[in-house]
Amino acid sequence: MNHNTDTNPLEIVSRQIDAVNEILQLPADEIAILKKPHRTLEVNFPVVMDDGHIEVFTGFRVQHSLVRGPAKGGIRYSPDVTREEVQALATWMTFKCAVVNLPYGGAKGGVIVDVTKLSERELERLTRRFTSEIGIIIGPDSDIPAPDMNTNAKIMGWMMDTYSMNKGYSIPGVVTGKPIELDGSLGRAAATGRGVSIVLNEFMKLKKQDLSRMRVAVQGYGNVGRWAARLIAALGGKVVAVSDIKGGIHNPDGLDLNDVENWVNEHKFLAGYPKARSISNAELLATECDVLVPAATEAVINRENAHTVQARFIIEGANGPTTPDAEDILVKKGTTIIPDILANAGGVIVSYFEWVQNIMTFFWDEDDINAKLTQALQRAFRDVEAIHEQYPGITYRQAAYVLALSRETKARRMRGIYP
Repeated sequence: MNHNTDTNPLEIVSRQIDAVNEILQLPADEIAILKKPHRTLEVNFPVVMDDGHIEVFTGFRVQHSLVRGPAKGGIRYSPDVTREEVQALATWMTFKCAVVNLPYGGAKGGVIVDVTKLSERELERLTRRFTSEIGIIIGPDSDIPAPDMNTNAKIMGWMMDTYSMNKGYSIPGVVTGKPIELDGSLGRAAATGRGVSIVLNEFMKLKKQDLSRMRVAVQGYGNVGRWAARLIAALGGKVVAVSDIKGGIHNPDGLDLNDVENWVNEHKFLAGYPKARSISNAELLATECDVLVPAATEAVINRENAHTVQARFIIEGANGPTTPDAEDILVKKGTTIIPDILANAGGVIVSYFEWVQNIMTFFWDEDDINAKLTQALQRAFRDVEAIHEQYPGITYRQAAYVLALSRETKARRMRGIYP
């Protein structure tokens, strides 16, 4: 377990809850409930590898809250997955769903595995066995997984098929983020990155800032970062730097994102791209820019590097990318941070749309989905902004948490404590 209080994800969540409770003044027992996940399932399961030997993998599924509806949250595959990380991510999902007012609680899952060392068949066998192991708590009415780090639509298809085969009939609503051919939703792949661009645009309009004059750096050029960069550029922002796990590229005059996309599609990584200067991830975070989009993983901006960040605005595409110590440093510098539980909620909103379409067996076109996504995020941004104005001097993260914790605790009080 990571005991660094600056980067330990559970410690970060706890500190964020405590900080906002200085405003809300909720009773200690309600805070205690918010800090503890409702249920944590740990599974250790064997997988037959291609050469015939057996490896045992460890996975988790955490349900933080079921108060406002079924649990909702992604599945990540990474050698860095820990119980504490998954518990923290599930907690953030509860707050994210509350901020955008979805009828969900938060969940998260993960398997400790390096997917680069697995064949396609090994990845499928691992996924199917993990799905069977957590099948005792997931379901379309109880807990609905989705893609996250190193998982994708294909893996969600395997999960849906496995769960359905175990039940004896097709149940597409058990997961979201599925392929379109398996009752997935149009617009899902771009949803999180699109949401980042929508929230950034709303913020810029509110502050009467011209997005076309903004230099943007995106850390994490996976699905979220790619779509965020592309859609922010479509709104007029100048993307000057992007990075992935192996490093990044920088061009102060702006990157040709179509050309960058073609390079990554051919070479898999940004490394070696010939039309921009190569930079490290640390250099990207310190890039001279107006808007920084951390879109990779948690705690990348921490007390060790926060002083190097030059961006005036940070919009969090990843979950938990800025630690509390880093935020203290940045706020004192005058940096405005739009928090993850608002900024990257586009993915869970369109996941909700997919789930609804699966339940109704009636599907919407992509324009409808994008319009509904925009409306939902504009409404959530207005709700957060209203609280930000109500309590002068608080940060946008505190405003979002006031909204989330208020909705969660009000629902809990109305339900009462069973028995």
